Amino acid sequence: MVIVTHGGKFHADDAWAVATLAVLFPDAEIVRTRDPATVAGADFAIDVGGIWDPATGRFDHHQKGFSATRQDGVPYASAGLVWKEYGARCVGALAAAHTGQQLSAETAQQIAYAIDADIVQYLDLADVGAAKSAPGGYGLSAVISGFNPNWLDEQRLGYGEQAEAFRLSQFRRAMAVLVDVMVNAVKYRVGAALAVDQVRQAQVLEDGKLLFVANSALPWTTVVRKEMPKVLFVISHNLSEQRYMLHTVPATADTFEARADLPAPWAGLRGAELAAVTGVPDAGFCHNGRFIAAAGSYEGILAMARQALQAVPDAQ
Repeated sequence: MVIVTHGGKFHADDAWAVATLAVLFPDAEIVRTRDPATVAGADFAIDVGGIWDPATGRFDHHQKGFSATRQDGVPYASAGLVWKEYGARCVGALAAAHTGQQLSAETAQQIAYAIDADIVQYLDLADVGAAKSAPGGYGLSAVISGFNPNWLDEQRLGYGEQAEAFRLSQFRRAMAVLVDVMVNAVKYRVGAALAVDQVRQAQVLEDGKLLFVANSALPWTTVVRKEMPKVLFVISHNLSEQRYMLHTVPATADTFEARADLPAPWAGLRGAELAAVTGVPDAGFCHNGRFIAAAGSYEGILAMARQALQAVPDAQ
């Protein structure tokens, strides 16, 4: 198995595309060249060769007339083209290796779609010039570009085989970073899916306005926000730190606004100061932003939660 991509400077889109294939074909040889004969003889040609034909392993987007876009109009570069064909298989392989879960084809595809929306499309946008560095001023595309040798490296190494070997090693380092990004994205989404039933079955208190989640590590936010409109606060047990947390519930997915804030007099207080205000001896802290607080015991955090509910207008 031979995977070819272009030589010279690499970008996040070709590094992601090759990394995706390397997850599925770990023994494949990776060659960086623009030599037409080598490109033509490869099993996969990524970001080079002037052909887009998934059936023959060709994933270039630079050729005249190429205009493929996602359904929402976001253009494809090589990262998206390869992910479109192999993303679900890559997700399935990473889930099995890193979570022990065998995903159904449908679940793997849904996770692949989500990763495309969150990550891959931004690599494509940056590559085609539709976004300078997305997302953010120092986004993933810029981070990966930083693995390219600069002129000081080239001055030190020259412009022959030694320099090319160094560039290939840097390309592999960039691929390793992107595989870590893939693994983390898959683990998060698999974990979130497995947590849904546990969050749905969590104990509801105070006439439905308070939820107790037995493990703080469970990603509860989306389920509570979408399915539990009455819940104003969530108590969770931080097992690693052996303390109890009181959380606000985000009003929407893309805002810091909460359905209800913790009481204003608690803001920024810790230890004895917070204990004095709340009357809870083991009160730990309340963030200055009033979105999270802590206590040493379940009884303590429940007392704080009840005070927080009493301070919410119309929550009685």
